[in-house]
Amino acid sequence: MGKETQEFKWVGKRPIRPDGVDKVTGRAKFGADMHLPGMLIGRVLRSPHAHARIRSIDTTKAASLPGVKAVVTGSDFPPPPPPVWEAAGEVPVNFRDLARNVMARDKALYDGHAVAAVAATSAAIAEEAIDLIEVDYEVLPHVIDVKAAMKPDAPLLHDDLFTDGVSPKPDKPSNIAKRMEFVLGDIEAGFSKA
Repeated sequence: MGKETQEFKWVGKRPIRPDGVDKVTGRAKFGADMHLPGMLIGRVLRSPHAHARIRSIDTTKAASLPGVKAVVTGSDFPPPPPPVWEAAGEVPVNFRDLARNVMARDKALYDGHAVAAVAATSAAIAEEAIDLIEVDYEVLPHVIDVKAAMKPDAPLLHDDLFTDGVSPKPDKPSNIAKRMEFVLGDIEAGFSKA
């Protein structure tokens, strides 16, 4: 095998970036640099726990801070829709699962799950308001390994999730959303011919 050499137009080259000088000198403008009249800045309070029940959220201090225009929690959103798969582009989507991810309601389902959000007249005010929100969590056991999460005694993430695709229908919730089996051909016939 011979050594191949090929000239590329861009691979292996160091092209001059037209925006490079502006970026390294701080002259470049980004979306975060834009300030419009009446513009609000948002910040999100996220759960520090991988799995926790939300006992209470007190937003009164944050809402009363001058410059805060809105504070929202999961209770400000409509209840999640029933678990129905609907066409949404190329693949069907379960909008209940999407709604659960927008803002935590009764439970934080993962570390970083949004618990509350603030809209304020400046970033500093929004960040101060986030710090004033008091959340009382009951930290729950969690698993971070797929095989451990599938065990029958694993902590449940969703108390209302029953494994789909098995018969008879399970009477206990599970972390396994669905079981699917794909079969192509006749395995026994294949072995007998082998």
